[in-house]
Amino acid sequence: MPEQQSVIIVGGPTASGKTGLAVALAKGHHTSIISADSRQCYKELNIGVARPSKEILAEVPHYFIGSHSIHEAVNANTFESYALNAVAGILKKHDTVIVAGGTGLYIRAFTEGLDEIPQVDKAVETMVRNQYLENGMEWLENELRHNDPLFAEKGEMKNPQRMMRALTVKLSTGQSLFKYHSSAKIPRPFQLQKIYIDIPRTILYERINKRVDEMMNAGLMEEARTLFPLRHINALQTVGYSELFEYFENKISLERAVELIKQNTRHYAKRQETWFRKYFVDEHTMIKSLV
Repeated sequence: MPEQQSVIIVGGPTASGKTGLAVALAKGHHTSIISADSRQCYKELNIGVARPSKEILAEVPHYFIGSHSIHEAVNANTFESYALNAVAGILKKHDTVIVAGGTGLYIRAFTEGLDEIPQVDKAVETMVRNQYLENGMEWLENELRHNDPLFAEKGEMKNPQRMMRALTVKLSTGQSLFKYHSSAKIPRPFQLQKIYIDIPRTILYERINKRVDEMMNAGLMEEARTLFPLRHINALQTVGYSELFEYFENKISLERAVELIKQNTRHYAKRQETWFRKYFVDEHTMIKSLV
């Protein structure tokens, strides 16, 4: 493979402008975009995951957008295999590929590789999910602190799907999910360039709050209502849907649900910033502000 062939990784927190920059880069290089977003890959989810508009998707070919169902098991290993295959195909016609997204573990799997995680016990997986649905986040947090203090310290402790996955792996294998993260980077047959979008947190939070309002106006509540009967599925244990599910269950008011979506999204963005600055930003990374 020619040396000039490369993959440009565009990373940053939610609402930072990754999509716009990725589209501009893809147009400039006459190439395609692979989404590194763990929710936009689900065809049943649209407004709540900020999927790019039909116009944007028509402008530039996108991969890993609406490519899977919420009924499928999709994880970092899935993305690694999918993205590597997609890159290989795109580089047969183009010299550059754009990978853009905010799911750090997916980007790490693609750039460095991950160890294969053993099959989990389905009975344990079901038990963990049912206990979470019955007892909520407090139960999940306490179980992880007791059973997997390593994940409780370093993992996404506000992301219920990741938390349930971590607890299931620990109870099934006896090992922390972090023990399966490869310590040795796997060389890739292309050059990697990285762009990190850095935005002042106050401006980022304003964008997040505005985006949530726009999502509600665009029909997020109606979208969540159609998914409500499937709320037990792991893919739906995520910000933007779980809060509205609580509203449908008369546990909180609609005003509180919207407030929580904004708050939890801001918390997620802060964790994304921490991850990217730790694993992603180095002397080879271009730091770009879109403000």
